[in-house]
Amino acid sequence: MTNNNPIGVFDSGIGGTSIWNAIHELLPNEKTIYLADSKNAPYGQRTKEEIVSLSKKNVDFLISMNCKLIVVACNTATTNAIRELRAAYDIPFVGIEPAIKPAAINSKTQTIGILATKGTLNSELFNKTAEMFQDTTIIEQVGHGLVQLIEDGNLNSPEMTQLLETYLQPMIDANIDYLVLGCSHYPYLIPQIKKILPEHIHIIDSGEAVARQTQTLLREKVGFSDTAIEEPVFYTNANPAVLSAILDHKYAVTEKDF
Repeated sequence: MTNNNPIGVFDSGIGGTSIWNAIHELLPNEKTIYLADSKNAPYGQRTKEEIVSLSKKNVDFLISMNCKLIVVACNTATTNAIRELRAAYDIPFVGIEPAIKPAAINSKTQTIGILATKGTLNSELFNKTAEMFQDTTIIEQVGHGLVQLIEDGNLNSPEMTQLLETYLQPMIDANIDYLVLGCSHYPYLIPQIKKILPEHIHIIDSGEAVARQTQTLLREKVGFSDTAIEEPVFYTNANPAVLSAILDHKYAVTEKDF
């Protein structure tokens, strides 16, 4: 089955590029369109109704670009809005949610940590997943301020280091052996997180799992592209320099109001 339309990817900002990277690496022949709704970031502090509305706005834009499948590269948008999106649109969606399951199954200390946004940790979907692992102690921490620092281009700032130390030390003291990153922005913090965590603590994010699920849907429902490799397209409704920097200035970024 062949389908040369693009894959659409959206996030509340630039963090979903960590998911886009995994998809692009696994499926290099697929054209992709990435949408960074940085003007409205972070989603994690918004109400469910606002998150659903913003997510639908992003989906409308990507459908107008003839996308064949949409990846919701945002934990907060997935956990709060993907049910509504699937009900409202006749297009396949791939969501992203914190990888609690592999952490809980593999934990030797039966204690894991999760760093996520308030919107994700408060969501019904997250809490239903967490309830499946009653034998595991889950240390939840809202990453207040982390997304905004990343969106402002302050990835390696002293303020970022201080916040991470504040959030991670209680997890270390609680004897976690897995840290789940519950926001697509957070993989960009892994180098700094590794400097704080003891070596035996494993870090899990959802990028590879989302890429594999995207591949499965293309194979089973949508169809792969059979055209020559095309340059990915990136849109942002905020300062394009920040998105360009996180992409190492490899691709053009278009500022667009959507």
